[in-house]
Amino acid sequence: MSVVTGALGSLAPKLAKLLHDEYKLQKGVKKQVESLSRELDSIYAFLHKVSDVPWDQLDEQVKLWAREVREASYDMEDVIDTFLVRVDGGKNNSDSGSLKLAMTKLGELFGKAKARRDIAAKIKEITKRLEEVANNRQKYKLDEIMCKPVAATSTIDPRLKAMYKEVTQLIGVNKSREELMSMLNQSQQDHDASNKKMKMVSVVGVGGLGKTTLAKAVYDKLNSQYDCGAFVSIGRDHDLVKVFKDILFHLDSENHKDIHNTERGVELLIHQLREFVKKKRYFIVIDDVWEVRTWEAIDLALVENNRGSKVITTTRNVDVAKASGEVYKLKQLSYDESMKLFYTRLSRADRKFLDNHPDDISEKILKKCAGIPLAIITMASLLAGKPECEWSMVYNSIGFHTTDNREAEDTMTILSFSYYDLPPHLRTCLLYLSTYPEDYFIEKDSLIWKWIAEGFIDGKQGTRLFELGERYLNDLINRSLIQLVESRWNGRVKWCCVHDMVLDLMRKLSSEENFITILGDSVEGARALSNVRRLAHQNRIAEHVNFEAMVSGMQKVRSYTALMCFIDSRDMFLRFKLLRVLDIVDCSFEKGCYLEHLGDLLHLRYLRIRFSGSSLELPIQLGNLKLLQTLDVQGTLPASIVHLTELVRLCADEKVPDGIGKLVSLEELIITKVCSYKALNFFKELASLRELRVLQFATYDGADERMQGNFVESLSNLQKIQHIDVYGSAWFVDTAMWEAAGFVLPRPLHYLGWQLIRFSKLPSCINPTRLPNLAHLALFVITMDEQDLKLLARLPALCYLYLTTESTVTASNINSSDRSFFQKLRHFATNAMVQFEQANEEDTSVSLHMWNGEDVMPFASRKSNDSRKVLPSGVMPNLEVLDLNVRLRALKDNYSDYCGNIGLEYLPSFRELRVEINRKDVPVAESDAALAALRDACNVHPNHPTFDMHEY
Repeated sequence: MSVVTGALGSLAPKLAKLLHDEYKLQKGVKKQVESLSRELDSIYAFLHKVSDVPWDQLDEQVKLWAREVREASYDMEDVIDTFLVRVDGGKNNSDSGSLKLAMTKLGELFGKAKARRDIAAKIKEITKRLEEVANNRQKYKLDEIMCKPVAATSTIDPRLKAMYKEVTQLIGVNKSREELMSMLNQSQQDHDASNKKMKMVSVVGVGGLGKTTLAKAVYDKLNSQYDCGAFVSIGRDHDLVKVFKDILFHLDSENHKDIHNTERGVELLIHQLREFVKKKRYFIVIDDVWEVRTWEAIDLALVENNRGSKVITTTRNVDVAKASGEVYKLKQLSYDESMKLFYTRLSRADRKFLDNHPDDISEKILKKCAGIPLAIITMASLLAGKPECEWSMVYNSIGFHTTDNREAEDTMTILSFSYYDLPPHLRTCLLYLSTYPEDYFIEKDSLIWKWIAEGFIDGKQGTRLFELGERYLNDLINRSLIQLVESRWNGRVKWCCVHDMVLDLMRKLSSEENFITILGDSVEGARALSNVRRLAHQNRIAEHVNFEAMVSGMQKVRSYTALMCFIDSRDMFLRFKLLRVLDIVDCSFEKGCYLEHLGDLLHLRYLRIRFSGSSLELPIQLGNLKLLQTLDVQGTLPASIVHLTELVRLCADEKVPDGIGKLVSLEELIITKVCSYKALNFFKELASLRELRVLQFATYDGADERMQGNFVESLSNLQKIQHIDVYGSAWFVDTAMWEAAGFVLPRPLHYLGWQLIRFSKLPSCINPTRLPNLAHLALFVITMDEQDLKLLARLPALCYLYLTTESTVTASNINSSDRSFFQKLRHFATNAMVQFEQANEEDTSVSLHMWNGEDVMPFASRKSNDSRKVLPSGVMPNLEVLDLNVRLRALKDNYSDYCGNIGLEYLPSFRELRVEINRKDVPVAESDAALAALRDACNVHPNHPTFDMHEY
């Protein structure tokens, strides 16, 4: 499904389903269905062509026709789905008596007959409507006038301004310019330019971040040092022939002054360019590259001639950046830089910024802009000339898209390039984010499941829909349109967010296309209430003067989302009989929430209800929702959920009923609490859930041997599982007993959260051969030795390790040439005291000590490294965060000696030191000295890592 094609893509298989004998359609109706299917195929093919053209370049008549087809497709899907639900039935009769069951079946028989008569009439209506649509396509010759005339769409690219700004006008570029020039000059220490490898660096970041500005500043600074240079912007809709001609012209305008008048193809131009640069030291900037294949073509012409040439590319796409050289990720402006730019654009720098007294509204504006220069300039232009007393009103009443300001229009144009570069299915997924309010952390897994429920993800044979959805999300992230939000404490990425500028663009496009309707003081995005398909409440009181009439007029709503709202109607969403998605999070109801008829929403695929501070009693009728895929609720589950055979995701805060093993399609099972008297059966039933990808649960009374035995036995069946998290209360595990019972972990596993399962020793299945994909490991091993630690160190994908042990362990003789010691680890947390130690200057190997504070101290006094120099080491080369325990009392007289000599100098990527410290029974002066030594250890590191301390 896409924004342009609507539900057309899903109609073909549903129409084919209607032709099956089980639905017993009349012969004439079958023929109409077959004819309808053929006509839809023709329309669908044409709409695919329409979706490939940027919306602003389409002829207005084509837009109107496409909207008409899209709305018709939704209506057709509603008709067919309603028929299928009525015939297939939604009632659960398993517990009925024989007489009642017979009466129910008789009623269903008459109901199905009526449904067949209704569908016959509806098919006639649909056929007539489709004929009108097809006639309009011919009448207005839409195939011939798809795009506007070239003159109507030709404009000057607003990004050109960035290329012609003086460096003195730029704010915040100096630091980035120095960093980029430093990257360009790395690994070229000799001064003989004739013996240097070419260096390629790609600048990547979201639109409006200043990539072109930065590249131009570096080019202007360095270009004079080279034999020739070229700065060429190519853009999304480029012509490779023109690109190569532009490069040749800029490299030597005299000899190539007529190059644009020649008739030469790409192959000849590549050859000509290679011949020209093969003996020259050149500096080329290729600005605004959108596709890997575009870069690959350009790269063919760039000769490596060992003369120290330089190439810079700029892109919004991480995949392009990785393909075209070393990656420089451009950062947003700092708060001070943002404030300076903002007031400079307002010509008020001397009055406000230099006094360092920004007011509240300025801070809100800068928070909205999030360090994006283009956003800051745009907001400043919107406020320029207005008295400050009006700033708040302007800020609250407009977005980037709701104004005629030229700067704002340019901002939207620049961002729209990224949107129109997306394939149709990704445009739809991105537009769906307008469902969420500003600054909202979107749970990424829930987002993907909503995409699936909406029909945005087309299944491919052999690929799970969720895995396909992850690819969609990653593609949007790589294109700098969505940002991941990583947990500061454990490195997990559970959320994502959208920059306000991107969100404003999505709201603009969504409103134009009646894709999402935002309900507030007015109805935003709806051309007519009767055509509202997706309704969202965002962080406000969900009420309306004509609320009852408004809801009654919305008979076609298929998606309802309410986030952080106060809702004054207890059953509003139950009136939307065609709902496929119902998502209510952190809302409160004035009169309570009426859920008894929730089971009547037979079209539901996605149901999430999580209220603020309250738990629900869900009705037994929930078992009627036969199409339900996701059930995520804060409340008690009825026993009837075990009949939901389409369920793929189940999340609940309370206990699950017996029979969970019947839900054999489950891919995710997340239960906050498993009661002890239910746990034995729960662990046993897990064995039937062979499709599980995520298993997460908590026990609050531990687990005895029988429960552990059932759990181990079930684990052996879960060969597709990727994520296991067990929390709550501690389990005490005899590792030998588990292994005797056949304990293994599946190869696809990438997340294992077992910090409360206390193993007597390291299980043999936790090893690099068995778990090549394990990226996140939280583990409690009572007894460990050097071999165990080195085994964990060789896990090839491990990025996060939370290791608790009661042992003192040393991994010794780790050499810089040994590339198998925690090579990808970014975050290391432990209950031990840690030190990295080099025995002597002659021996370049390093040892890693983990001390429990009770055994003999494994490390001795040594001279601290005050040179600010990172020493070569093979120990954790990518470690950014070290989280350790310091027991000052155990250190006795060695407080400062240990705290100042942890060995941070062996960690080249280090960014943050976190310390849990126990100062009990230690004199204040000495504990303060120990903390000062820890701070000094951070200060002398060239990365200047932050220091975060907590007492316990």
